Amino acid sequence: MSGASRIQLLSPRLANQIAAGEVVERPASVIKELLENSLDSGARRIEVDVEQGGVKLLRVRDDGSGIPPDDLPLALARHATSKIRELEDLEQVISLGFRGEALASISSVARLTLTSRTADAEQAWQVETEGREMQPRVQPAAHPVGTSVEVRDLFFNTPARRKFLKAEKTEFDHLQEVIKRLALARFDVAFHLRHNAKTILSLHEARDDVSRARRVASVCGPAFLEQALPIEIERNGLHLWGWVGLPTFSRSQADLQYFYVNGRMVRDKLVAHAVRQAYRDVLFNGRHPTFVLFLEIDPSVVDVNVHPTKHEVRFRDGRMVHDFLYGTLHRALGEVRPEDQLAAPAAVAGMVRPSGQAAGEFGPQAEMGLAAGGLERPQGESLWRSPGAGYQGPRPEPAMPAAEAQGAYREFFAPLQAAAVPPGLPEAQGDVPPLGYAIAQLKGIYILAENVQGLVVVDMHAAHERITYERLKVAMASEGLRGQPLLVPESIAVSQREADCAEEHAGWFQRLGFELQRLGPESLAIRQIPALLKQAEATRLVQDVLADLLEYGTSDRIQAHLNEMLGTMACHGAVRANRRLSLPEMNALLRDMEHTERSGQCNHGRPTWTQLGMDDLDKLFLRGR
Repeated sequence: MSGASRIQLLSPRLANQIAAGEVVERPASVIKELLENSLDSGARRIEVDVEQGGVKLLRVRDDGSGIPPDDLPLALARHATSKIRELEDLEQVISLGFRGEALASISSVARLTLTSRTADAEQAWQVETEGREMQPRVQPAAHPVGTSVEVRDLFFNTPARRKFLKAEKTEFDHLQEVIKRLALARFDVAFHLRHNAKTILSLHEARDDVSRARRVASVCGPAFLEQALPIEIERNGLHLWGWVGLPTFSRSQADLQYFYVNGRMVRDKLVAHAVRQAYRDVLFNGRHPTFVLFLEIDPSVVDVNVHPTKHEVRFRDGRMVHDFLYGTLHRALGEVRPEDQLAAPAAVAGMVRPSGQAAGEFGPQAEMGLAAGGLERPQGESLWRSPGAGYQGPRPEPAMPAAEAQGAYREFFAPLQAAAVPPGLPEAQGDVPPLGYAIAQLKGIYILAENVQGLVVVDMHAAHERITYERLKVAMASEGLRGQPLLVPESIAVSQREADCAEEHAGWFQRLGFELQRLGPESLAIRQIPALLKQAEATRLVQDVLADLLEYGTSDRIQAHLNEMLGTMACHGAVRANRRLSLPEMNALLRDMEHTERSGQCNHGRPTWTQLGMDDLDKLFLRGR
């Protein structure tokens, strides 16, 4: 072995700079580490000052517990932390930072000054260090109880890293996003942000539902809150609360999605999968849902130490967490009715706190039972509250003969039953249904109706398509799926894990119309498929489903595929454009919409109706100006 390749210890400075490569990517990374330390110290007020996007200066000042003077040099040392003592502590981490590398890494690529004072100290103490000069200097200083960390000239000694930084605005946007995430995680802490001496954020402490909602509106925009459902539910040691955006308030990218586990923001593929499935039936293609959600769970059953930046977590029982998230959100979105959407802006005032019975203890694999009313829920109990809804008409369960649902290629058409129409809107507004009463049909496509708020415009084909689709799903769920035996069983090669998985879930496959038989350690035979599927689709579908089951512990591919078929049938069965409807038929459709799950969107996620309030109409005609 030549001398150049001999093993040797890295210098502390170089080791810290390598560690900084993992922890310190840009100013936003620095601010994340500093804010997490402030929150872990018990701070109730945090002030952040930034210059030039954070490259020239980052200053974080808090009113936390402070650091004793003897510990100040240690605070800048690698693998030094006050947050864990032994391996067992890692199994139930509740602090945000715990690796003990952040300050050491930051100080190796910037000029860092740390000033702190504890409640029992007569004065504050300050420690300074600059990149290459790793020996910290400690001296007395003036400072109230708490800590200030000042980071200047980021990457001044690693110019190659500095070249990779973006424009000032871009870096500041990233930094501001970090502060917003933490501000949503900790409503009990006040956050103040200034950039180049200009106040950008001033978020005061929020301890009740109304002030929390106000903070969410400050961070996510008032439009999100006006189009979101408050939700809170607890079951089996899992507590989920927050706000989920209505499907109509979707975005072109996933930039308004905040999910927290025990106060720590995470971007977890299991969580993302559960949320995506919950919105699957109501979101337009390529659109992304919006949400601010908080999951509280026993720290010992979640591992936060699986990623250097702690963005990912690992749940001990991922399947249970997945099904809880999916079930809760799927149910909440399914229960949205027109009156709830009309009352959505008022919904910020009240957040329902149902008992554990209301939470869905199910996943996509139980969707058939769910559609048939399989969720046990006390009468009248909902997953969320929307105050201010006047009309409280009955919500009958839609029913349809099972034979209609089983006919794979027969059109399904539920004739519209005529509904009585009052001569005009009743004087008592509480008696007017949410979508009001039909007054006309426009071009054979739209229904115009008058309600308490003003004018409602309904796309009659899209609305009837959703109603028909939901009835088909209910009928299929109540009867199960008819299987079709194959004349010649289809054999497929799989891994041993996939074959084991197929055996484990044999009963579930059977309920969905499949019959799988294990032929050997790594081969399966498909003996029966759902009558709605073609044989060519079935083989690929089984392989994809087994891959899902191994990855997530759950799969909705079969149900999604069958739902696509039902959606096609519903589309054929829905009223066509240019069909003239009588007023009673139009009113029947409006009443059906009020009683049908997810009626705000058609099967493809497009809106089925819109409201033009009197204010909107007045603006169009410049009234009151």
